[in-house]
Amino acid sequence: QVQLVESGGGLVESGGSLRLSCEASGSIFDIGLMGWYRQVPGRQRELVAAVSITSAANYADYAKGRFRISRDDLKTVILRMNSLKSEDTAVYYCNAGSTDLEIPLGVYWGQGTQVTVSS
Repeated sequence: QVQLVESGGGLVESGGSLRLSCEASGSIFDIGLMGWYRQVPGRQRELVAAVSITSAANYADYAKGRFRISRDDLKTVILRMNSLKSEDTAVYYCNAGSTDLEIPLGVYWGQGTQVTVSS
């Protein structure tokens, strides 16, 4: 089992930046890829970005050039978001457990952290 705890998020003005962090605990052998998804009420959860321990990454098209994901170590993933837009407003969830970078949907989820971008 893996537990994920997110930090960061909050309220920022359009054009601003935020940093999200997620730390895993539990069975390090089950962590695999780590990444971020986001969800807006009434819509499906969608991938933001995911990263392997070797720093290979997969980004959603809307995140390319504005967001950067990094894997500080086996248990920590950071998402740096720049040039934020109002449409980036969502609950952001940390995810882990997948081994497929093309479809990085693992079974472990954090509790979510709200990101609100004011226009």
